[in-house]
Amino acid sequence: MTKLRTPRRQWLAALLGGIFALAALPHALAQNYPSKPIKMIVPFPAGGTTDIVARIVAQRMTESMGQPVVVDNRGGAGGAIGADLVAKAAPDGYTIMMHNISFPLSSVAQTLANRSPFNAETDFAGVSIAVYVPFMLTANPSVPAKDLRELANLLRTNKSLQYNYGSTGPGSAVHVLGEAFKKDAKVEMEHVPFKGAAPLKQELLSGRIQVGGDQLSSSLAEIKSGTLRAIATTASKRVAGLPDVPTVRELGFPGLELEGWNGVFAPAKTPKDVIERLNKEIAAAVRHPDVVKRLADLAAEPVGSSPAEQDAMLRRQMDQFRAVIRDMKLD
Repeated sequence: MTKLRTPRRQWLAALLGGIFALAALPHALAQNYPSKPIKMIVPFPAGGTTDIVARIVAQRMTESMGQPVVVDNRGGAGGAIGADLVAKAAPDGYTIMMHNISFPLSSVAQTLANRSPFNAETDFAGVSIAVYVPFMLTANPSVPAKDLRELANLLRTNKSLQYNYGSTGPGSAVHVLGEAFKKDAKVEMEHVPFKGAAPLKQELLSGRIQVGGDQLSSSLAEIKSGTLRAIATTASKRVAGLPDVPTVRELGFPGLELEGWNGVFAPAKTPKDVIERLNKEIAAAVRHPDVVKRLADLAAEPVGSSPAEQDAMLRRQMDQFRAVIRDMKLD
């Protein structure tokens, strides 16, 4: 057999060395992670529950990881603008996202309307469910109904009422729940979309819209002070801090039952080692005694789930409401 010439041997050795180096690169990068600041996208304006939770978690992660974790609010389109930035970001762990229960619902709505800029099931990697925060339907105190069932009766018996309900955008949790309520109760209300929970709440407090909702953290103070009225929780059980507020199931609307969460996602194809490091840091952050106390004051329950549990939650809620959203033909 003719021996390979030295230049060819060297070329093959260099080629194989390059291939092995590329194969080892993700692990090497993960070993040095993080070596620069991490951006945590919140796809809503400041002031809502997702923003509040993100800032608490990011502060603790900054302290433990030795690099700044910076919250970047990118509101609009029911959270799709910020989510699209993450879907298209480099999968290196330096751009992540804190989202909420609107993510599965708005993603289904946008896909069915053929206007989704990403695929929620394939363009993201779940990192961790950070917290559970119950979702609360709320009304301005001027509305003469103490709960959701009374609101339905009020709108059925007084056709002259022209009530508006606000949401955080097309396909968001409040939008889907609002349309489902209208269908189940056989009533009419006009949908008014906002860029996030904070502007929605301001309009609700002013009385320019009558009904709204969000995860409890962002409206707990107003509910306790009486400037907002909680008319139902979509959680499967009553909220410990608000035991007089019934669940949607108790009020005769089981189809509106939806568990509230806030969780972290990274772009798909982010190295497993990086996902595992982020998961470990988020779990440690939400379980830190100081953070647990802050979360308790916001009616938020620390979780710190596995990446697989975050992925499963997203898909489960997408499946739960897919048929409902398809029937609604949401804009």
